[in-house]
Amino acid sequence: MSINFHDDHHKESYTSRTASTEWRIEVDKFLEGKNIFHAADIGCGGGIYSKALSDMGISVVTAIDFSETIINGAKMNCDNYSSINFHLGNAYQTGLPDSTFDLVLERALIHHLNDLEASFSEAFRVLNPDGTFIIQDRTPDDCFLEGSSSHIRGFIFSAFPKLKEVELKRRYSSEKVFKALKIAGFTDIAETKLWETRKKYISKEALLNDLSSRKGRSILYELDDSQLERLVKHVDMQLDQDEIIEQDRWTIWTATKK
Repeated sequence: MSINFHDDHHKESYTSRTASTEWRIEVDKFLEGKNIFHAADIGCGGGIYSKALSDMGISVVTAIDFSETIINGAKMNCDNYSSINFHLGNAYQTGLPDSTFDLVLERALIHHLNDLEASFSEAFRVLNPDGTFIIQDRTPDDCFLEGSSSHIRGFIFSAFPKLKEVELKRRYSSEKVFKALKIAGFTDIAETKLWETRKKYISKEALLNDLSSRKGRSILYELDDSQLERLVKHVDMQLDQDEIIEQDRWTIWTATKK
């Protein structure tokens, strides 16, 4: 079973974290020297990165998601941010006007998409000339790193190797991302890797409870309840310390609309 983003039970699934220090530092590098007034966060989820963009000094952030349920959760999460407005739309048809944004962010989105070229063409359309496009997601290589006390994701695939097939079907290689960006018309395409802190847990029990809830981990919706219980026991056996700092490795692609 895949996660149903329209189910009201998931309204707050992607609202509980904050953007990591590593992420803010990396994005600051990309935006250095650029005049960014209006940004679009396509696939905004719980609004975590819409808030981060606003905190970084961007005057107006438009947060877009295809799920009204998710947007309602994001609105609650961003309640104190008057600089953020919300819009119901999808990555292929945002419903936003042409040449409006100085920055478009698509974080943890493209693995949910079937047509990269169409989504990138839509980002190209809504960007201003010289606008910046930032895509952040995991390639298969990022996902299948060995499990450790910091890389919990690796334990998911060591416990359930068949999930690799599911992950391979939804993850894009860097080559495919580069190709789709070029077809959409983008230039100055670059790639970087980022180890980002996902969450700090004060105890192993807190991590295991987080896994049991499936919160913010769409891959875990591919497991039934008994399989999830087996995974939690597997992770429990791999770890012997209390405090855990969980990290994920990401790939970030940047491109420019000329």
